[in-house]
Amino acid sequence: MKVKITKLALFLGVIGLTGCNEFLDTTPTDRISDEVVWENEANVTLYVNAFYPYIDRYGNFGTSQFSGNLTEGLTETMKYGSYVPGSKAGDANMYVFTPETMSPTGNLLNTWGNTYERIRRVNEFLVGLQKYSKLDEEKNKLFEGQARFFRAFLYFQLAKRHGGVILYTDMNLQKDKNRSSADETWNLIEDDLDYAASVLPKEWPAANKGRVTKGAVLAFKSRAMLYAQRWQSAKDAADAVFALDLYALTDDYDDAWKGGNSESILEYNYLVTGPNHTFDKDYAPFGEIENQGGSGTPTQEMVELYERADGTSVDWNAWHQEGGTTTRPPYEELEPRFHATVIYNGSVWKGKIMENCVDGTNGKYMGYREDTYAKGRTTTGYYLRKHMNENHTDLVTYRSTQTWVEIRLAEVYLNRAEANFRLGNSGQALNDLNAVRIRPGVGLPVKTGLSGDALFNAIRHERKIELSYEGHLYWDMRRWKLAHINYNNYRVHGMKISKSAGGYLYEYADCDLQDRKFLQKTYVLPVPYSELANNSAIEQYDEWK
Repeated sequence: MKVKITKLALFLGVIGLTGCNEFLDTTPTDRISDEVVWENEANVTLYVNAFYPYIDRYGNFGTSQFSGNLTEGLTETMKYGSYVPGSKAGDANMYVFTPETMSPTGNLLNTWGNTYERIRRVNEFLVGLQKYSKLDEEKNKLFEGQARFFRAFLYFQLAKRHGGVILYTDMNLQKDKNRSSADETWNLIEDDLDYAASVLPKEWPAANKGRVTKGAVLAFKSRAMLYAQRWQSAKDAADAVFALDLYALTDDYDDAWKGGNSESILEYNYLVTGPNHTFDKDYAPFGEIENQGGSGTPTQEMVELYERADGTSVDWNAWHQEGGTTTRPPYEELEPRFHATVIYNGSVWKGKIMENCVDGTNGKYMGYREDTYAKGRTTTGYYLRKHMNENHTDLVTYRSTQTWVEIRLAEVYLNRAEANFRLGNSGQALNDLNAVRIRPGVGLPVKTGLSGDALFNAIRHERKIELSYEGHLYWDMRRWKLAHINYNNYRVHGMKISKSAGGYLYEYADCDLQDRKFLQKTYVLPVPYSELANNSAIEQYDEWK
């Protein structure tokens, strides 16, 4: 199959497309009325290509997870600087301070309507493929495998929010239909992924680089089955990824989430000419773009999670004292993943020494609620480095093109670690945990002798550090049913930094000014009102009756 450049110029890869100058054409062909479509392999290729942008939609650079906000803003690891509603403004603060605003008529975490529309398109493709395709059986299987992966990917987005949802697998659309059970929903997801893994290749020919592979399907299954609490299925899927012997952890953690390397298993790439995104402009430090940036910033709670480079813990009490201290925090002593994730006072970013302080030039501190919008300032004394492009200097003229890595090998290690823990295989779980800790470019000492709660807490900690700001933590805390315990009656903090004689004054700062809350009923998100109004058979979830 020849993959040609078109006006949409979608470029995505599973491992990386170095040296490949051809791109997936995403011009939509989403109708099955014309049987001629199915006589031409090129047309069917265009049709299935239209599903690949779904990877972007649900990623950190898309809008379908939390209306354009990072879900980390709903955890202790990120603080959005604005208190007025709006994407990348005060939406996250509204949800952590007043979660009661979430309802069937208004829910920023809702993706019901758009996801079902995308599922309908996939089903339409599958029905057309079955009825009309004149292609040979091998080609039909490759197309069906890709489509069924995307159907599973879309149903996963619904299942992790709601549990059991309405299941459609054909075009016999029933207007009034109730939702299926959670088990039935996860069965469909698992069945689709199993089929896709059975027919998709380990690697595609060069002309088709960028398509979903067997490894991508299996890696995604290792994630999905943790949500389903199907521990053996999660472990088996992860085992199968490693058995392919195609992937390896990168030598530098700073490259791990950048795509086009040995660690990336499923990714979505962008172009200056489009598709592209605005992540750099949204999260840029003060001084890079006028009145923009700094939307959300890492918290002191996140910073204090990092170990020293030798694996020992830091006692931060000296920096919590009232009135502050002129002693510099031990930033330089922290492990490499801190330096790759956080821009801190005194670090170098784009060739400049950062001043994340009151009246700073490169970076500037602003107390929460001192202004309606952050406008490039930080309410925590830190900026996000991860996912940012240090070589992108003209944020006014050019949009961002950083790759979104949906799945990478470190996650598969940690998925298997958790599955092994649940299955009682503590030794194997510890091996996977340590594989991530000793990974090239990190070099932390191994953990030994852990079991039970201590081992689970170590896995949680490692996921929070290794996969930071990759969209996992909030959903992990929900599936672990720990959010109502850890995310109630707490506040996040930062470091207010002021210039003083010969250095800086560091003051532990309350960045919320009120307690955060998590309502237990929001473990299950409601059926939206639009569905209730148009489907007489649908039953609202018990939590929302």
